[in-house]
Amino acid sequence: MAHFRTSGANLYYEQTGSGPDIVWLPGGDQRGEEMRWQVGGFPDFRNTTMDPRGVGETEHLEGPPWSILDMARDAAELIEAQCETPVIVAGLSMGSLIVQELAINWPHLVRLAIPMGTFAVSEGFSREWMEAEIRYRRNHGDLPPDFATTHYAAFMYPPEVLDDPDKWAELRVVTEAAYKHRDGKMLDAQWQACCDFDTTDRLPDCKVPMHVIGFGLDMQAPPYLGKKTAALAGNGHYHRLEGLSHLSLCGHKHDVVNAKIREIIEGLDR
Repeated sequence: MAHFRTSGANLYYEQTGSGPDIVWLPGGDQRGEEMRWQVGGFPDFRNTTMDPRGVGETEHLEGPPWSILDMARDAAELIEAQCETPVIVAGLSMGSLIVQELAINWPHLVRLAIPMGTFAVSEGFSREWMEAEIRYRRNHGDLPPDFATTHYAAFMYPPEVLDDPDKWAELRVVTEAAYKHRDGKMLDAQWQACCDFDTTDRLPDCKVPMHVIGFGLDMQAPPYLGKKTAALAGNGHYHRLEGLSHLSLCGHKHDVVNAKIREIIEGLDR
């Protein structure tokens, strides 16, 4: 548990284990600790997590507004100082956008990029949903915590979770904790950065191996957007996991996601 001062933030990060370096980047409004299901699945690696600007223990020194590139610069400076490069970087949702920017702008730091639940540019329902929530928060303030818990769960988990009282009781605790101490203005800033994100013109020149993981039941980052991202990347590959949704790697079917990530890593090393 430590802080590292980047050019734009006093970044909170955690580093555990020993072995090759893998850096986990969480989604919007998620702290680094919410990648714990992945950290626990890779004890043979040195795992690094961080709280992006706007959440957890990280203190931003500038903004908002921020861009995804700003957050990627934070990650790049941390990686360069605290990891043995090049590293594996894997991220979910907003974290997957940071992964793309790292691979494009700091390819010497990245030997493998794994964006999960991602897009090169947001469009359709996913974009309209984010924009609608940004407008609501700016006009009406934060969602009540109990409403936020069920509101986000309906987007983040597949029907089998919501239809299983025992599993929902377990994941309700996870979801409730994630949104208990949120700051709506910071979420607004993160989501605006996601809406402004666009790598469509830059991905073709990216030669870092980029293995995109899409989730078959993901409504926030529909799998077709991940497939388009992989097709754009200069060294892109696409993997679709059926029966999973946007947050399935957080306590639902993290073992399935971890197995796919390990398969990708082992394939790269062969």
